Amino acid sequence: MCNACGNPAAPGHWTEAGAASAGDRLRARFHRAALLQSVLRPYGLTAHDGGVVPGIQIGTLTGAQAIVHNLEEVWAEVERLAGQAVDPLDPRYLGDD
Repeated sequence: MCNACGNPAAPGHWTEAGAASAGDRLRARFHRAALLQSVLRPYGLTAHDGGVVPGIQIGTLTGAQAIVHNLEEVWAEVERLAGQAVDPLDPRYLGDD
């Protein structure tokens, strides 16, 4: 249980399977948020994971925000906030330009 928000502790994401310590898991969370931030920036969205609240905070430049609990939920929320389809496999993110 999280002392700050009362939510149950997140079980971890499959991408953290090789993490040897809690610090490694936290670094993996920050790295995922940084990657999301770079993908979402062209859509006028932000991604943030402060390591305190379970989940990733997705926001718009006008201040609307949502917290998603895992990467599977990210894309549905991103499309809702952006008001358009977002393709995370767009060649510009994969370096296939």
